[in-house]
Amino acid sequence: MTPSVAPSFILKAPHASVIAAPVLLDSPHSGFDWPADFQPAAPRAAILTSCDLFVDELWSDAPDAGATLLAATFPRAYIDTNRAETDLDPALLDAPWPGPLAPTDYSRRGMGLIRRLALPDIPMETRPLSVAAVALRITRHYRPYRAALATALETIQASHQVAYHLNLHSMKSRGNEMNVDGGALRPDVVVSDRLGTTANPAITNWLAQRFRAAGLSVQINDPYRGGDLVGTFGQPARGRHSVQIELNRALYLDEAKGIRSANFATLRANLASVIRDFCGICRESCLDTVDRTFA
Repeated sequence: MTPSVAPSFILKAPHASVIAAPVLLDSPHSGFDWPADFQPAAPRAAILTSCDLFVDELWSDAPDAGATLLAATFPRAYIDTNRAETDLDPALLDAPWPGPLAPTDYSRRGMGLIRRLALPDIPMETRPLSVAAVALRITRHYRPYRAALATALETIQASHQVAYHLNLHSMKSRGNEMNVDGGALRPDVVVSDRLGTTANPAITNWLAQRFRAAGLSVQINDPYRGGDLVGTFGQPARGRHSVQIELNRALYLDEAKGIRSANFATLRANLASVIRDFCGICRESCLDTVDRTFA
């Protein structure tokens, strides 16, 4: 008998008691259920720092506001759905990859499709992975998650003409040597749209202003400009707007212990208010009125 495989994601529809909004939230890095074939060499505590701990929980009131919520169950350290499938460092493999590869700067810094480093100078593995092992991660987890995201966006747009996608993450309060802003203290929130290419900038600016109104410091496209998910699914000309949101872990987490801080409930309540307002305004929008809606 083939052993059962845990689902790659959890998908929560808008609550039946509210009017559905054309909004999808996805949390690709908050899962920490280890697949049976994941046997890394790095310490669990180091691997935990690569996880967007509790981000799905922070935004879990979204369905009550009318949004759809998608969250991965597996660790980012196992395979990263926010990287292109070709963003794979061939040095991690024990044999040539059978298809084309296009490693990016993420792979160079140890954070590609398959992570080379858990933290600076802490290798994820002590020996190369087999091609078959990586292929299994792609087919069982990476592709199903991205397919679920694509299908959800298509369903939303079919009903509403337009779809708004918020890609949810967390960030260390200070970047390390693997980050482009190594050593720098970070703001409370970074809102990104790949320099205005994955969403109408009016949406990005509205979100930034709404976070500021909640008393949070915000930067736009700095130090993060947006990963592969918003780059792939954000197509403003087609009525699909994708914005990446990074929350500073110091807002809600004891970063050293990896546990919720006393501020967790407060931040969750603030985010529930933000998403209620966002869903409300998105219900008013259609393809040709985005600028006016978010003005």
